[in-house]
Amino acid sequence: MSDHRALVLDEVRKYHAEQSGGGGPFVPGVTEIWPSGAVLDESDRLALVEAALDLRIAAGSISRRFESSFARLLKQRKAHLTNSGSSANLLALTTLTSPLLEDERLRPGDEVVTVAAGFPTTVNPILQNGMVPVFVDIDIPTYNATAERVAEAIGPRTRAIMMAHTLGNPFQAREIAELAEAHGLFLIEDNCDAVGSSYDGRATGSFGDLSTVSFYPAHHVTMGEGGCVLTSSPALARIVESLRDWGRDCWCEPGESDTCRKRFQYQLGTLPEGYDHKYAFSHIGYNLKTTDLQAALGLSQLARIDEFGAARRRNWSRLRDALDGTPHLILPEPTPLSDPSWFGFVITLAHDAPFARPELVRFLENRRIGTRQLFAGNLTRQPAYAGQRFRISGSLDNSDIVTERTFWVGVYPGLTDEMIDYVASSVREFVEGART
Repeated sequence: MSDHRALVLDEVRKYHAEQSGGGGPFVPGVTEIWPSGAVLDESDRLALVEAALDLRIAAGSISRRFESSFARLLKQRKAHLTNSGSSANLLALTTLTSPLLEDERLRPGDEVVTVAAGFPTTVNPILQNGMVPVFVDIDIPTYNATAERVAEAIGPRTRAIMMAHTLGNPFQAREIAELAEAHGLFLIEDNCDAVGSSYDGRATGSFGDLSTVSFYPAHHVTMGEGGCVLTSSPALARIVESLRDWGRDCWCEPGESDTCRKRFQYQLGTLPEGYDHKYAFSHIGYNLKTTDLQAALGLSQLARIDEFGAARRRNWSRLRDALDGTPHLILPEPTPLSDPSWFGFVITLAHDAPFARPELVRFLENRRIGTRQLFAGNLTRQPAYAGQRFRISGSLDNSDIVTERTFWVGVYPGLTDEMIDYVASSVREFVEGART
């Protein structure tokens, strides 16, 4: 390390110490309690500055290192970084439309089973590829669909299942993967909220043909923006890479040439023989790559993933214990056989509650306790989906309950015991006051 570089990094350490010392004590009702957020330390700041000093402004060696490390973590063969978790979902679903899959490929009009109570970007790629979402309901208090509900939704046009693990709580991943295999369906796991969770002793994100992750600041590890598509199928991984990288057929890393040792020996389509393989395109693709700057932060964060997961579990359990027995509240439960790395703590008001959700939410927000809806609630009731083609399997009664009576608060690692206790006492105070 050069003297100048060492000097810069030493000054960064000093700067970080100065910036980290002024937060002050927690003041109930004054200090903001966010529902989610990034937890960044000195190593994260140093990682970003070091990458900046090296002018790592595009995807390169740091991105590849992260992809390898992350694939090993989730026990998958390949990971491909993207610019967001939403892009990862689009990329995963679009991968299954590739002509390289021949008769197995998904086509417009095919059905994809998904969950009605979720985040739009789990469902949007289905519509964006001209397919038909088949919406199933969830169970409360796990907030996930079951294998039975998915099985009931499968029809003659069904070709895939695309579902998210809700707020870090795994769905029945093994049973649904077995169901997909029995019916010849693809399975995409939206693992954006659940990195570090497990089901039946196996990491979420390792059950599907493809899985996706988000590295937005709200999530378990962050790159600021960013996402990832993972798979253990070399064939699917090749398609993911092509679609992410403009649709090109070449698999050379940026800045490299002739990895295959026959760059000018291909004949594809009606291109002339010997056309430069770096400029041959086999898919209608995108540019969804990320940068080494973001990957550097991701690598730094990845070293703390066990610490972050332990904090999320600890905060969730502390809040669950403190609210246990509070009347008029339906408290969350982990899916049997699961060990969630919780994204949030979800609360549903009982049907006989003498107060409405907006009243409780306003009370908490006035105390600087951040709340969030359970994403879009019942997606079929959202304006964006009016006029869209979809099918509903069974009733969506619980999705409607979520739309009308559910919200969640934070358990992310940046929250202290004092903050968690204040959230719990505030909820109890409101409920007790509403009963008198």
